[in-house]
Amino acid sequence: MRRLIVNGKKIELVEGDIITCRVDAIANAANSGLRGGGGVDGAIHRAGGPAIMDECRKIGGCPTGEARITTAGRLPARYVIHAVGPIYQDGKHGEPELLASVYRWALKLAEEKGLETMAFPSISTGVYGYPLREAAPIALRTVVEHLQNPGTLRSVTFVLFTHDTMDAYETALEEISQSINA
Repeated sequence: MRRLIVNGKKIELVEGDIITCRVDAIANAANSGLRGGGGVDGAIHRAGGPAIMDECRKIGGCPTGEARITTAGRLPARYVIHAVGPIYQDGKHGEPELLASVYRWALKLAEEKGLETMAFPSISTGVYGYPLREAAPIALRTVVEHLQNPGTLRSVTFVLFTHDTMDAYETALEEISQSINA
């Protein structure tokens, strides 16, 4: 399953590269210093150009479990929402709560700007080591819960970089869909 409609709003899974997305905002799997880095974070900063880093420097940083918003520079999106997910230890140090929190923060920032479309990568599942099969249901459930309420967002896309990531999210979306429709 690659698509779910919640309260008339769409959640979609696509395999691809988030820096090419033409949406109002893309989420960035950022570090707490908002300094750019490897993976998604580095790719977004390189493709978006120095305007993103200039705004990040002014912001100064962001605690784990929260997010901050900047321009998207040269990217096709209008904004970048820098979402600082948890570094996975063993799942018993608040990681699930922090992961859900970072998605909630990103969604809240999008709503505050009146945005209608946004895209997420799989936050914390790269170098931060969060297991895909644990992270995917948390991410998707958090977005489903958000979309069940009134708001400006009408479409949330998860742009997943690898086949393994796509597979984990498809499985989680199918399970969530069954629980909603049960």
